[in-house]
Amino acid sequence: FMLALSHNLLIKDRITREGRWDERSAHMGSELRDRTLGIIGLGGIGSSLAGMVSGFGMADVIASDPFTSEEQAKAVGVRLVSLEELMEISDFISINCPLNDDTRDLIGAEELARMQPTAYLINTARGGIVNEAALIDALQEQRIAGAALDCHESEPVPADHPMSALDNVILAPHAIAWTNE
Repeated sequence: FMLALSHNLLIKDRITREGRWDERSAHMGSELRDRTLGIIGLGGIGSSLAGMVSGFGMADVIASDPFTSEEQAKAVGVRLVSLEELMEISDFISINCPLNDDTRDLIGAEELARMQPTAYLINTARGGIVNEAALIDALQEQRIAGAALDCHESEPVPADHPMSALDNVILAPHAIAWTNE
């Protein structure tokens, strides 16, 4: 998702399919190099993600997780920060925490407003952690660069869902991790 978002894959796919080849240079991408990844939830998946991005030359990997110690974070090469700081300084925010009473609507309008306009939000954890109405507003108003969601507040996602019409969001049917293996 990070590579697809930062390289405008959806837009490039669309202009190619529509024969708009000459527009390709209008949709340049960005490297992951020198960018900051913020991980919300540093359990098994979040910790694995921190290791997976090491080859991209990212500037920093930070995390927010009230159940992870400084020592645990340091062991996987991550610096712990508050959720507020993570939202403010991350170029990519990956949500990897469980859905429970404490995390429902964890990312709402206030948190999205803290994000940089060039930042991307990725949720592969559970629908309900991100307030979708607030996210739709942020995406439509281009207050953030984009989002990728593999989980949704309501599944299956209706065909007329407002996010379906946006070029700055990638939607998957809660199956992005599934493989034949």
